[in-house]
Amino acid sequence: MRAFPRAAREFAGDPQYLFNTYLPGDYHADAAPVQVEAAVHIEAGWQAKRPIDSVDETRWVSSLSFGQDGAPELAAIVVHADPSDPGVAEVLDAHLAASTLVRGVRYVAAHSPDRGIVDFVKRPNELSEPAFLRGFAAVAERGLSFEIWLYAHDLPSAVKLAREYPDTTFVLDHYATPIGALAPCGSHTGTTAADRTEILSRWRADIDSLAALPNVTAKHSGLGMPVLGLGPLPREQFRDTIAPLVTHLDQAFGPQRTFWASNYPIDKPNVSLPDSIWALREILGERFDEDRMLRGNARRVYRV
Repeated sequence: MRAFPRAAREFAGDPQYLFNTYLPGDYHADAAPVQVEAAVHIEAGWQAKRPIDSVDETRWVSSLSFGQDGAPELAAIVVHADPSDPGVAEVLDAHLAASTLVRGVRYVAAHSPDRGIVDFVKRPNELSEPAFLRGFAAVAERGLSFEIWLYAHDLPSAVKLAREYPDTTFVLDHYATPIGALAPCGSHTGTTAADRTEILSRWRADIDSLAALPNVTAKHSGLGMPVLGLGPLPREQFRDTIAPLVTHLDQAFGPQRTFWASNYPIDKPNVSLPDSIWALREILGERFDEDRMLRGNARRVYRV
């Protein structure tokens, strides 16, 4: 049996979705009865000893059976690269050579002061570190978009990065995962109602600051991640619990700069793919623009 630290278990919920290969046919089955025509693959923590080895993920994804037996076509790829790495330009060029579908980059910068919450980087505010800001020029020069995923308390570093590169398109993933805003999580985050109110209030203010930058778009994604502390809920209760995040992101960015993403299979323990769309329809009502939310905005951002 594989060892899985507690913080990692709480992040993933059910480890099988990390240990087992997840293929286009699995996605097709999970999406039913929703018919997904095309998918964008976002880097998924490929295990690599050297920065250049992350290109193997792009090669592997490009070889999968997208577009077969009902599975969606592969429309675009967002790759992993670390802008603070001195060799980032070489890594990006290797990704671009590996597939003509490469459209963007993601470097996960999630870090928490709560030791009960899993970290993806060794320090906070990674996106605003001088080496990161300098190295990011390699991303910008190649016209690639950049996916922002961090925990909510580090949102000011994302604002700094997006201001520094106003001609780059940035995409906020997973609402910047406001851990503790909806339920207690980790060792001490969001343990009281007052704590949760404060976390949500700060998240709203920081989301507004990021949304004020016209080069940033946001995804409705990641609401089923176990790290939010919710666990499986009846669909109506899930809808009502996430509504404050959904409504504020919509109000801040508007329908022209928001779109749905599944975050599958990571969200799978807590919400089905069809229900993640259903909840948005229910919460947003007339503001749910199906063409923009499910197709148009993503096509524009990823140049599909």
